[in-house]
Amino acid sequence: MAGHEFFEPADRKRRVADPTASDPLAAEEARPSCDPAFLHGVVVGFDGSTSSERALAYAIGMAHRSGSGLIIVHVANRLPTTVWAGCEPPVFVDVPDHRTEVLGLELACADYLSEVPWILVERGGDICHELEEVGREYGADAIVVGSTHGIVGRIFGSVAGRLAKRAQRPVVVIP
Repeated sequence: MAGHEFFEPADRKRRVADPTASDPLAAEEARPSCDPAFLHGVVVGFDGSTSSERALAYAIGMAHRSGSGLIIVHVANRLPTTVWAGCEPPVFVDVPDHRTEVLGLELACADYLSEVPWILVERGGDICHELEEVGREYGADAIVVGSTHGIVGRIFGSVAGRLAKRAQRPVVVIP
């Protein structure tokens, strides 16, 4: 089974419990449950870079060995408006990112993903927060990310390093 789905960012379209309902957990039950193939799966951050491709290859093997599904997460660009306007305080703007569609098509055509069930989840925002949030939603057993190389990682801190400090589940960093 192979395929991909595009989900709305986590901060949109959330269900809210009905305050008049006798059971406050009714809203949770109304939410569709995760496919059992993806519950306790492996989350992998993927952006098409060389390090994320290595992380994907490792995550595929990890999911295959554990008999679970693979949740591939692409976090879309979110840039501060100060980049363009030079104003304070920083305000974040969602930049249209069509890379998720391109990555989804490439992954759908990839033979190496035929061994495990997988989905592609698109999110917008902070990469570390979104990977951890997807991991929480799916009850993931691990999050796999590629290491950051270059000056950007040294200046802002690597995603892998920040995620390893804050995550509530094991983080595997692939060099």
